Amino acid sequence: MGAKQSKDFVHEEIKKQVIKKGKTPKEDELSSADRIRKHATSHFGFSILSLTMRGMSEIPEPLWELTEVEKLNLSLNCLRILPPAVGALENLVILNLWGNQLTSLPVEIGLLKNLRVLFAYKNLLTEVPEELSDCRKLEVLSLANNLITGLPICFMDMVSLKKLNLSHNHIAHIPACVYGMKNLVFLHLAHNKLENIADKIEHLENLKILIVEGNCIHSLPKTLCFLTSLELLNVDFNDIQQVPVELCQLRRLKKLACHPLDKGLHIIHNPLFKPLAKVLDGGLNALFNYLKLL
Repeated sequence: MGAKQSKDFVHEEIKKQVIKKGKTPKEDELSSADRIRKHATSHFGFSILSLTMRGMSEIPEPLWELTEVEKLNLSLNCLRILPPAVGALENLVILNLWGNQLTSLPVEIGLLKNLRVLFAYKNLLTEVPEELSDCRKLEVLSLANNLITGLPICFMDMVSLKKLNLSHNHIAHIPACVYGMKNLVFLHLAHNKLENIADKIEHLENLKILIVEGNCIHSLPKTLCFLTSLELLNVDFNDIQQVPVELCQLRRLKKLACHPLDKGLHIIHNPLFKPLAKVLDGGLNALFNYLKLL
């Protein structure tokens, strides 16, 4: 979840494609539904259409006639608008929009009742329509690297959502709706403007991965320690000085971790009180034993 390429990389890749081909794809290549359908493939029984890195600033209207498409990849283009007609693709399971210039999503996206995965990271989104919550089968939602400040409260109705990536946005408070997403196993909120985590975090009892590095968090609520399914807790690069004694309840955190992809507890890059920082030199077990004595 959440790609690492920069916008410069996106633009360079598009340029490479243009140079390689000598020019952008001719308009008549995508001028009819039948011509577009020639770009579609079938894999594991899914109808797949990929129009990635084609330098498109607009989506050809005939595409919306391909209602059989289940996986649609429009990533790494120059799209500024996703037309309301997207609602006609009622069989979509995966919609990939990452690496464009979208400033909004149409309310008609809520008509995609079979949608399970939506990638809309690395765009210019400032908000997300309430109607997206009508996609009750949605399991994976990535809105990373946008300009989002919050989510509609009705998103708590997205009961199937398991993975949510809101990293690299402008979020000052974890959206209230997130605490109602009881089936979340992955929550990524790194590099926002968070100063705290609400006690209601305890409602996410199935959470296995929580990443909030690169914020301005001052302390961790003890209710966070009730999430005993946590396997990765990343609170690096915040303003944390002390931790709740209940942290030792998180027994599925196996080690102090340094590499971003490692499971365990990421915490050493904080202004920890000296006694705590010194204990951490002995590893996670030393920390847990220290907390048990407090």
